[in-house]
Amino acid sequence: MPSEDDGPTSTHDASILEAIRSALSDEMERNERVVVLGMDVGRLGGVFRATQGLQSRFGPDRVVDTPMSEGAIVGASLGLAIGGMVPVAEIQFLGFTHQAYHQIGFQLARYRFRSRGRYHAQVTIRAPFGGGTRTPEFHADSLEAQFTQTPGISVVCPAFPDDAKGMLLTAIRDPDPVMYLEPQRIYRTVRGSVPNGDYTVPFGVSRVVREGTDITLVAWSAAVHLCLLAADQLAEEGVSALVLDLRSIVPLDVEGLVRAVVKTRKAIVVHEAPLTGGFGAEVVATLHEEAFGALDAPVARVASCDTPYPPGALEDYYLPSLDRILLAVRTTLHASG
Repeated sequence: MPSEDDGPTSTHDASILEAIRSALSDEMERNERVVVLGMDVGRLGGVFRATQGLQSRFGPDRVVDTPMSEGAIVGASLGLAIGGMVPVAEIQFLGFTHQAYHQIGFQLARYRFRSRGRYHAQVTIRAPFGGGTRTPEFHADSLEAQFTQTPGISVVCPAFPDDAKGMLLTAIRDPDPVMYLEPQRIYRTVRGSVPNGDYTVPFGVSRVVREGTDITLVAWSAAVHLCLLAADQLAEEGVSALVLDLRSIVPLDVEGLVRAVVKTRKAIVVHEAPLTGGFGAEVVATLHEEAFGALDAPVARVASCDTPYPPGALEDYYLPSLDRILLAVRTTLHASG
């Protein structure tokens, strides 16, 4: 089976949404035990059409429209996995996972632990998240850090189409549960080259998406693209910014993170979750433990405000912005002398 390091010889252009749909279709074709379930995933094809056409191709027994109950979706997925199936569950928005938090954290994630390693739960939970789309309450919340406090489950956040497909295939084939979080803001707007055929992208391996020498911008999911915009602006000011896409936050690529920050000796972490308790705090703590002597300035964070997610009209003031990243970079560069 090819991996991202094998260098597939042919590619095609696709959006993140198209790459996700391709991964689901290919894996359902490859493995008849794979089933897709969730609200509106069948006849409608999902609220974002990520599963469009799958039910007509594979039938209603393998692409199942469920009741409006996130707890039932995740609970049924665990039961299916115990019975030998490979379920891929869609939760319409990550903010709705609170309705299934007991099933995710205290059943699904602990199943291998509770069985002393005898059994596993091969379940993938797909959920779009993130702001910038003027959605109602609960539809945009970035709750990824809450699942990093749930040992036994991986948390992955692809930002590019090739990673979206390769990491979803890795997730479905992982014998343990995976939270696969999709950046709804850039579902259709970010396109890129996706390798043809079967390939996987490993978890726990970060990706340098732009080289730089003066400062490192660390992010995941849609925030990576905001950092790339900031790096373009900084380049016009004579500042060379390295942009690091973590890709997965559990497992975290500590070695790759440290290597990127040691190179520039300064860093900013950007994420859409509220500042307090966001995963950026874990990144900062890791850097202070593993690379403190190499830092020329404190590692700064640019995040959303410590308030409930606001109405759409206030969204731009709540989320990390280009101006806030640029201010943090300039402050950090000034602090380092």
